[in-house]
Amino acid sequence: MRRDSRLSVVLHLLLHMTELEGPVTSETLGPRLNMNPVLVRRLLGGLRNAGIVNAEKGHGGGWALARPLDQVTLAEVYRALGSPTLFGIGPQRENPRCLVEQAVNRALGKALSDAEAVLLAELELTTVAAILHDANQHHLHGKHKRGNLHV
Repeated sequence: MRRDSRLSVVLHLLLHMTELEGPVTSETLGPRLNMNPVLVRRLLGGLRNAGIVNAEKGHGGGWALARPLDQVTLAEVYRALGSPTLFGIGPQRENPRCLVEQAVNRALGKALSDAEAVLLAELELTTVAAILHDANQHHLHGKHKRGNLHV
């Protein structure tokens, strides 16, 4: 099964936006993630609607952060992407007739719901700036050899 990497990609984009400073175009951001600029615009569109980024039109325009990253949680970014499914497992059928399968669905449903609540609570506590701090710490301790954070 294919993983939904949008949250990871968008966080990566946000962090590069801080590195590049000022409005940055999709054409500049796309190659940093080996991604088509059209896909970059689609991903950032949801963040614009959530007030995380702004889109400036015209010459010198592009995408810019709407607020500091220490005021943006991973949960906000997750919700801005439409709250993608967190786990790839689930019931075989939603409304089975078999009583055993119904019991399986209840058990899995509860476990998945509990796990999702824990993960979302953690995302709520973590800011995007905390990820940038982690990247900078690794950069400062010699684990990164280039001049910027992009490998």
